[in-house]
Amino acid sequence: MTTVTLIGTRLADVGREFVYEGEASGCDGCPYRSQCLNLSEGTRYRITSIRENAQTLDCAVHDSGVRAVEVEPAPVPANVPSKHAYAGSRVALAGPCPHTECPSHQYCVPDGAGFDEERVIEQVLGEPPHDHCALDRDLTLVKFRAEQ
Repeated sequence: MTTVTLIGTRLADVGREFVYEGEASGCDGCPYRSQCLNLSEGTRYRITSIRENAQTLDCAVHDSGVRAVEVEPAPVPANVPSKHAYAGSRVALAGPCPHTECPSHQYCVPDGAGFDEERVIEQVLGEPPHDHCALDRDLTLVKFRAEQ
């Protein structure tokens, strides 16, 4: 299901994914709040289309203004314990990882999924991008189903 929202003009690209983080301090008193702050915090979204012929609106947060786009919830790529990595199963992330230099870090600590929640695996993608896990975890790269 798509939702119309406002996003900074520099970020308004079809296919761009982002995690909605909620209201910024510059949003206080904005007349467009209801059109801009209409997404679910912590959810990953993908821009599916840009509203053509829509006006660029002034914004205290985005220096070049905002424009209307259509977004939909997007799946989240993540590393999960291999013994639970089956399409259709519910699984939680393995836990926090302090090794930010690891090529798998973005999947072990993914934007749009929390450690305190179980998510449904939409697809098993295979081996994670690292050669060795510094925490000695046996992990598989999966795609969590988009939140609805």
